[in-house]
Amino acid sequence: MSILDLIRNAITEDMPQGDLTTESMALRPRHGSARPKAKQDLVLSGTLPFEQSMLILEPTAKIIWHFNEGDKILNGQNICSIEGDLIQILKAERVALNFLGHLSGIATLTAQFVEKVKGLGTQILDTRKTTPGLRELEKKAVIHGGGTNHRMNLSTAVLIKDNHISLGGGIGPVVERIRKHTQQSIEVETKNLLEVQEAIGLKVDRILLDNMNTQLIKECLKIIPAEIQTEASGNMNLQRIREVAETGVNFISIGALTHSAPVADVSLLFDWSESQ
Repeated sequence: MSILDLIRNAITEDMPQGDLTTESMALRPRHGSARPKAKQDLVLSGTLPFEQSMLILEPTAKIIWHFNEGDKILNGQNICSIEGDLIQILKAERVALNFLGHLSGIATLTAQFVEKVKGLGTQILDTRKTTPGLRELEKKAVIHGGGTNHRMNLSTAVLIKDNHISLGGGIGPVVERIRKHTQQSIEVETKNLLEVQEAIGLKVDRILLDNMNTQLIKECLKIIPAEIQTEASGNMNLQRIREVAETGVNFISIGALTHSAPVADVSLLFDWSESQ
């Protein structure tokens, strides 16, 4: 599904038979201006779905952005200016703000994690724990927040997780089978020191240290050679993230970036007094 199809579906979901309230007022077109205003400090993301939500219902609307995606916006600042038929813009308001608030929320939370590890060389990664249908947009929001995308989907990288290990009879047999069928780099999820040692012996490309406490991560990093990348994941939060990064791990993946980011608070203000 394309982003445009996604937006059209969202609008149809919001008004399958039109906007009963607005259309029952039987108003003529009202040309004027509107402006989304930040009600908190945030990092901007989601300008494309916001803009397209407006243009689908009001094709003649003119939208001028005052910031670029990835920019920090302060509480009270106007994000863009919109001119057009305010009746149609009113109909698009909620869908447009849903996209903008959700995606800016992801970018904002990502930026907070990135700031916590600043200067340590550890990259903040997202995961596949995304809203169905919104993965492309949500992963772009992570980039806008200064994070890095992990694999986009199951087709783009090899990551051997615990269920693969159980299914295949152990880390060794699974790695061996996979190497017979692909030349792609291999990442293996591990949960203890013994599994880390086995993954090292297999010379995999990256070892995922899953749900380990900080002390165990340190112990694992002492034995993992420099040519093997390391990634920590599980139970990551803003209070803990820096101490994990200080261990020297290359990557920290955080599902919460996309599945638990608070929605950024943005309102759309209409200048009805200027409309005609």
